[in-house]
Formats: sequence, C-alpha cells, structure tokens
Amino acid sequence: MSVGAEISRTLVNAPLPKLIEQLGVSIANAQAALDKNSIQLSNAMSANQVTIGDQQYSLIALGFAPTFYQFTEATVEAKLEFSLSESESFSVGGSAELKTEIFSASLTASYARKFEMSAEGASSIATRIVAIPAPDTYHELLKELAADS
Repeated sequence: MSVGAEISRTLVNAPLPKLIEQLGVSIANAQAALDKNSIQLSNAMSANQVTIGDQQYSLIALGFAPTFYQFTEATVEAKLEFSLSESESFSVGGSAELKTEIFSASLTASYARKFEMSAEGASSIATRIVAIPAPDTYHELLKELAADS
C-alpha cells in the first residue's frame, strides 16, 4: 500500500464520532459535578448562622444565594495537514577518447528515487461556562427551611 493511500485510510478511520461522544459524556459529568457542588454550597449557606444583634440568621435567610454554573457551548476542532512528494531522476553520461592506437571510453549512470512525507496535526477542545442563578423554587424552599429553623 502506498504512503498516500495509508494516510487517506487513517484519515477516513479517524474516531471523530467517538471523540464527540466522549466530549458529550464528559460535559454531562462535569455539569453534574458543578450542580452537586452548588447544592453542597447552598446547604452550607443554610447551616451557617450569622449573628446580627441578638438574632441568628442563615446566609440564605439573609438573601445570599449559591451560584450555579451551566455549560452553554462546546467546540471540538481538529486539523491535519500532510504533504507527499516523490521524485525520480535518471542520468547517463559518457566520454570517449582516441589516442594513438588506444581507445578509451567511460560511461556513468545514476538513478535516484526519493520519497518525502510530512504531516502535522493540531486539535483543541473549548467549552464555555456561564453563571446562572439558583432555580427559584429551590431558592424559595431553602428560604422557608431557613426561616423554620
């Protein structure tokens, strides 16, 4: 199989669908971890008491709210650049000389075949995360629980 055909076969068989699937699963797992962290923070904000005057209040009861984060965009970029060149050269040369009663001849021949290949690749994955407020229902429930305690 020629080098060019091998490179073409590699490009066609690149696991791009698997890469996209893994990116999606990774983002879902990261989103779940971000949500879990925000919920743990809100529970801590409900449990921690601040004394103002003679009264104690939770941070939630005072109007503080945990920040939730959300992935809004993900980009996968892959670039591959390759070049292949082949050159071939053949040359024949010679000389003949006649000196008194002596004949001489020389013959030179050369053949060269060169293959050159270069390949470069680059890839990047970028995501965008934005802060969003806690869901209203969740925040109201936390306020009610904080007021009851």
